[in-house]
Amino acid sequence: MKYTQLGRTGLKVSRLTLGTMNFGPFTNEPDSHSLMDTALDAGVNYFDTANTYGQGAGRGRTEEIIGTWFTQGGERRDKVVLATKVYGPMDVDGGTVWPNHDRLSALNIRRAVEGSLRRLQTDYIDIYQFHHIDRHTPFEEIWQAVDVLVQQGKILYAGSSNFPGYKIAQANEIAARRGTLGLVSEQCLYNLAVRDAEMEVLPAAQEYGVGVIPWSPLQGGLLGGALKKPEGARRSGGGRAAAELAKPEVRARVQAYEDLVDKHGLEPGEVALAWLLTRPGVTAPIVGPRTAEQLASALRAVELELSRELLDSLDEIFPGPGPSPESFAW
Repeated sequence: MKYTQLGRTGLKVSRLTLGTMNFGPFTNEPDSHSLMDTALDAGVNYFDTANTYGQGAGRGRTEEIIGTWFTQGGERRDKVVLATKVYGPMDVDGGTVWPNHDRLSALNIRRAVEGSLRRLQTDYIDIYQFHHIDRHTPFEEIWQAVDVLVQQGKILYAGSSNFPGYKIAQANEIAARRGTLGLVSEQCLYNLAVRDAEMEVLPAAQEYGVGVIPWSPLQGGLLGGALKKPEGARRSGGGRAAAELAKPEVRARVQAYEDLVDKHGLEPGEVALAWLLTRPGVTAPIVGPRTAEQLASALRAVELELSRELLDSLDEIFPGPGPSPESFAW
């Protein structure tokens, strides 16, 4: 496994992040434990989850599965850089969220971190991430809550997820005025097929020394060989891949992509991951395997070297927005 620093921090993380969203709803506890063992044995030390993961098996179930894995010993907890998230509600009563039981108020952050620590069966979280922007809570309040948790030793770093570039800048400017570290990571939707993050999010992250952790690197299976797989074997990605393939222009690009990759004797999913690892500012894409075979494929991508010819061809099929602000300014 290859490693890199997380943004401007001294924290060293693997070039792949093990995403755990499938643990509970789609992958049972024994198989989830086996996947975590395999990932750790392969050198993957960066594990990502969220307090709300487990929908279908119950919100919080994913953190519980990770927690029972930690209790098996073998220095599992000490070897893992653990990231979880706060924002969404944990309890919904008839579709209604009780006041102060979601978002990023100091009260909910305090409540949520205690719940995550209990489920994860650990006394600290390495990277505590804001799962979404909160339009109603000022960053001064958010950072005050984070500072208290850092002082208590319950979290070490703070990160964001799904933040626009201006919010990354705003959060870190306010943190700097308070004399604290601010955001060290940003999880965003970024892959060959969806390159919007190159306009504002990636430049902001690079400017502020924030590590970029792309989620959905295969765009819900669209870039994982969707056309050559049997219909029943295609990953639905919540219907995203199927819906996209119904569009003629998308289907044509995916077909060109699969033909190109096949010409080079490579696997589509591995190329999509390897491409992300060549992108400036990208720390570690999140892979969310449901099976050992999917994890093995992701691990191979770390060692894959893409030729300049192949990279140029990928840009032709999936062109990015171009440099910012030139691409929209003139």
